[in-house]
Amino acid sequence: MGKTKLWTKDFISISLASFFIFLIFYMLMVTLPIYIVESLAGGGQSIGLNAALFVIAAIVFRPFAGNWLQSVGQKKTLLIGTLIFVAGSFLYFFASTIFLLLVLRILHGVGFGIATTATGGIVATVIPRERRGEGMGYYATFMNLAMVIGPFLGLSFIHSWGYTFLMVLCAVFSCLALICALLVNVADKSAASAEVAAVKQRVSLAQFFEKRTFPIAIVAFVLAFVYSGVLSFISVYAEELNLIQASSFFFVVYATFLLISRPFTGRWFDLYGENKVIYPCIIVFAVGVLVLSQVGSGWMLLLAGGLIGLGFGTLFSSFQAIAIQASPPERAGVATATFFVLFDSGFAIGSFLLGIMATYLEYADIYLACSVLVLLSTGLYYFFHGRKARREKAALSGT
Repeated sequence: MGKTKLWTKDFISISLASFFIFLIFYMLMVTLPIYIVESLAGGGQSIGLNAALFVIAAIVFRPFAGNWLQSVGQKKTLLIGTLIFVAGSFLYFFASTIFLLLVLRILHGVGFGIATTATGGIVATVIPRERRGEGMGYYATFMNLAMVIGPFLGLSFIHSWGYTFLMVLCAVFSCLALICALLVNVADKSAASAEVAAVKQRVSLAQFFEKRTFPIAIVAFVLAFVYSGVLSFISVYAEELNLIQASSFFFVVYATFLLISRPFTGRWFDLYGENKVIYPCIIVFAVGVLVLSQVGSGWMLLLAGGLIGLGFGTLFSSFQAIAIQASPPERAGVATATFFVLFDSGFAIGSFLLGIMATYLEYADIYLACSVLVLLSTGLYYFFHGRKARREKAALSGT
């Protein structure tokens, strides 16, 4: 009997919608700080608020979006989030002051939080359950590609054609995301079901958060904390080491290692269980951050990028798959929102705290400490999920 089909129109459409949304996110993440300084005469505080307000808005609205996937419907929630995101993308043409830009970043963050929660919830319903690990791996690859392509396109375009062209590009990509969202065809479950109706009668945390997702999301929080230091400081660290040229290929190597491993790690997750994938990948991630702390040449920096891509990139998709599997199918959207609230919080808090540490310590020392933290997370994973997964695997195999 053949495998259930994975690459359906709905899976491809929702993955592409996610890709275009994240592409804009990463394009603006690296270019808006330059725009703030060069065009709006802003400083470090404005740059920090630019990122913080966007992330906070996304975090605040994710739980609501997860609930709306059940009560309003998956397709409607996706379209609401995507339309807000599209509107925000067009409004950058009119953000002529720091104040207007920061207000716009809040609006754009709201659209981003709703839309990406919806894409994460919907993709869980279109992937065959027996191919969940493989499917979530490929879905995450679209986000990883956006992370590599976005900064490259953004920096290339502002240096060659200026900020207006960058804004045009963001508007075009947002429209492509909307088209892909419109192509998704999902059967929304009725909000009048007994379970949903019972929840709607009382407002509680259960309406917005999936408690069964918290254990794996806590582990993701810790690893996102570490990864924020990689993403936030890699360019400054490379400049200190006079490795600017090599640093431009850091995320290219990251994506290459991830893409090469993706067909194998996703299938191993489904065939052999999550522990067989996650423990080795935590170690690979720790080694990658350790190598980053000891970088003395371009090839070492790129090696670190490859190891971090293989380790963290695989962990991200695996954790998301576990978060969804831990919840009932009808709560996939809420589970996705819960997972991303903790993941985004880890990233935001990590950027803030590690930034403070960077004023007292060398970047190499910070990365060395982070590699130890990643290694210690093996115990955290075992406590929160690994031992349970081992028991369940043993019970299924009859051993």
